[in-house]
Amino acid sequence: MNILNEAYRDLTFIAERNAGNYQQAHPFPYIYFDNFFDESFLNTVLSEFPDLRTVNASSYNSPTELKLASKGEGQFSPSAKQLAYFLNSEPFLKFLNTLTGINETLLPDPYFQGGGYHEIKKGGYLKIHADFNKHQATQLDRRINVLVYLNKDWMPEYGGDFELWDESMQKKEVGIAPLFNRMAIFSTTSLSYHGHPDALNCPDDRSRKSFALYYYTNGRPENETIAFKDMHGTIFKDRKGVEADKSMKRFTAFACVLKNVMPPFIFNGIRRIFIKD
Repeated sequence: MNILNEAYRDLTFIAERNAGNYQQAHPFPYIYFDNFFDESFLNTVLSEFPDLRTVNASSYNSPTELKLASKGEGQFSPSAKQLAYFLNSEPFLKFLNTLTGINETLLPDPYFQGGGYHEIKKGGYLKIHADFNKHQATQLDRRINVLVYLNKDWMPEYGGDFELWDESMQKKEVGIAPLFNRMAIFSTTSLSYHGHPDALNCPDDRSRKSFALYYYTNGRPENETIAFKDMHGTIFKDRKGVEADKSMKRFTAFACVLKNVMPPFIFNGIRRIFIKD
């Protein structure tokens, strides 16, 4: 079975044609493609999407995120493995290098740290944030996120747009609906603020599903490392003037550091203290 839509099978051509738009995008480099994958193939990926409540998935429940995510490749279905292997393959890595203008050799993450299946149920969210900047095991620098959305017949009133915000957190610059067979790509730095900050308003029997892949390099340009030379976790930011985001302030600044150095049961106990109203 073909993985790519026929219109996108010449990856070099697609990357060269879209490189300028990607690299000059605001508030930071990004792009999205519709119908990038063969529809029959992606239908299979969706049909095999597991109930993340019944497998050994990560469950996030805090003022900053309410979502589910898989842990590693072991939970991937056969078609999801095909998708992951393609997105981590040499042709796709070269496509990303050309599209993004990143000069360093891109490397995939065979451990899928933070990647794989993502799901947000009704009422869930992922507050605006910048991603962790280094891979926990390899210490490589995180450079690119690729998100493949798996939501058929998605209505605007459900919410769930992928939002890109300016560095001052004054306003949303871009909103991208998480539509089926839409692939979003963006460059990750310690100032590339993005997320899905408002509670999802879909029907009870629906959810916001996606498949995420992250890419790394050994080192990054100096202008991207000056402010955040050391390893950091996810940096959550409150939107200016949004009351619902203010509960993050008491614990977010140090939680990103503590989460990487403390056993989970200790970290979660401290988190509960500081998010208490």
